Amino acid sequence: MVSERFSILWLQAGGCGGCAVAGLGAEGGGLAAVLKRFGAEFLWHPSLSTLSGAPVIALLEACALGHTRVDLLCVEGAVLTGPKGSGRFQILSGTRRPMAEWVTAIAAQAGAVVAVGSCAAFGGVAAALGAETGAVGLQFRDGDLGGLLGADFRARNGLPVINLAGCAPHPGWLAESLSALALGDPPPLDEFGRPRAIANHLAHHGCGRNEFYEFKASAMRSSDRGCLMENLGCKATQAPGDCNLRRWNGSGSCTDGGFACIACTVPGFQNAPAPFQRTPKIAGIPVGLPLDMPKAWFVALAALSKSATPKRVRTNALADHVVLPPARGPVKPT
Repeated sequence: MVSERFSILWLQAGGCGGCAVAGLGAEGGGLAAVLKRFGAEFLWHPSLSTLSGAPVIALLEACALGHTRVDLLCVEGAVLTGPKGSGRFQILSGTRRPMAEWVTAIAAQAGAVVAVGSCAAFGGVAAALGAETGAVGLQFRDGDLGGLLGADFRARNGLPVINLAGCAPHPGWLAESLSALALGDPPPLDEFGRPRAIANHLAHHGCGRNEFYEFKASAMRSSDRGCLMENLGCKATQAPGDCNLRRWNGSGSCTDGGFACIACTVPGFQNAPAPFQRTPKIAGIPVGLPLDMPKAWFVALAALSKSATPKRVRTNALADHVVLPPARGPVKPT
């Protein structure tokens, strides 16, 4: 345990607040309770703190000037720089100053900076094509370095912005990453600033539908038990994250519930080439294939897999419950 409290300031920029809600589901009593065990506490959190009004503004001013120590600045939601770079699409209530100015000033004083969720990391939904919000991430604009703070930004700990991407990020990602920072052990990052412990996996790993994927036994409706990739838009084979290896709140995941993975940890996921629940195809072949698999190999493997699909798998793939259970003994060739 650390002897001095590790101070965390959480700001809400242009987002829905869902990332903070996800933190409430962190195992061990919620994010605040978990962090307290590691000697960390919130200076202020827009959803969890009771402080409001003038005292909050005074606190933020002290943080921006370096008078109050901020060991970790967490920003949730995209930063809105519009219209025309003024940032006046989002003014912090009672201050007449754009949120973009507050984030920039406090980030310059912070020991570490974390972008909570894909909006804060890359711009996310608020940066969708056609939007006039000027939404950017803290250090990325979709997949390009830059963002609000610039490509060369480094916090006092020498690290760039740590991107806990996801819409919303898994509560375990929040709890583990912030606790590691409180203990002075920042996580190794990938090329998009995401902790490698998370991004070294794919959402496909551990998916409960993997047997159907292996045989290319595909669902036609969200209620079907089959693989969601071929017809229903699932991008789990392209989405960094271990969200099927550790279930959400201990019990489920998007694909468990029949919802296709939309690759929400990936920059630019909001600008998908087709509706999220539909797989775009060319000549009947899905456009989005596993990241590290040549297309010709996938087509050949899919054809072979479908020809070898057991009747049980083919039947169950198009049902919302198990119609045929696994065989109880050796199966004779047919």
